[in-house]
Amino acid sequence: MYLNLKSPLAFFDLETTGTNISHDRIVEISIVKAMPDGTKDIKTMKLNPEMPIPEEVSLIHGIRDEDVKDAPTFKQVAKELAKFLEGADLAGYNIVKFDVPVLVEEFLRADIDFDLSNRKLVDAQKIFFMMEKRTLSAAYKFYCDKTLDGAHSAEADTLATFDVLNAQLERYEGMEVEDLLGKKIGVLENDMDKIHALTNKKMVDLAGRIVFNNKGEEVFNFGKHRGKLVSDVLKKEPGYYDWMMRGDFPLDTKRKLTQIKLRDFNKK
Repeated sequence: MYLNLKSPLAFFDLETTGTNISHDRIVEISIVKAMPDGTKDIKTMKLNPEMPIPEEVSLIHGIRDEDVKDAPTFKQVAKELAKFLEGADLAGYNIVKFDVPVLVEEFLRADIDFDLSNRKLVDAQKIFFMMEKRTLSAAYKFYCDKTLDGAHSAEADTLATFDVLNAQLERYEGMEVEDLLGKKIGVLENDMDKIHALTNKKMVDLAGRIVFNNKGEEVFNFGKHRGKLVSDVLKKEPGYYDWMMRGDFPLDTKRKLTQIKLRDFNKK
């Protein structure tokens, strides 16, 4: 079926140097502009972000510094992209929280006021989450084909979760599991140790402020040191540890940070 369009609808996706909207830059952009007459116009280009691409990010999207060293910068193609998107509404998956803000930041750096006030934003992820509920009641209905009576009472929710896990293992045992980026991370087995490893693989602390990178090393997952090795930051900037210990961070995060610091100190 054709989309019912009054204006062009530009589906787009970005690959970037990271997930910090104000700091990170675009390394690849792909736009599929759907026209009201049913035709499509596609534009895809790699971009030089004018900053190093962290290795842990390259492992996700496969783009490294050498792949973009001769590519144009965003500023060099900004007018071309703005012209291509002129009069078009914007669409994509999870674009409202990330892709749109990053794109607007890049246009502003290039001194182009990319106005959103007259554009519609269509986010397929929001439709997915609205139509396919992620509540316990929805999971109970989906996996067990039962209606959860007494939802939000502790005992009913607990018994329903017990039934859901049993049904999940019955349905998925032996199947490969992928993370949100489509990377295979293991096989689902009826083994709680292995389920724990699959579902908690990257987190170091419970708040997710420190995570494991693809090499199994602890890296910060927030702020100015996002993606950097915790041990390197603590070595080069000792005051960062004191700042975190004084800050409004969970006690578990502070405990894990202290464990890493003591471990590295004892290695000396």
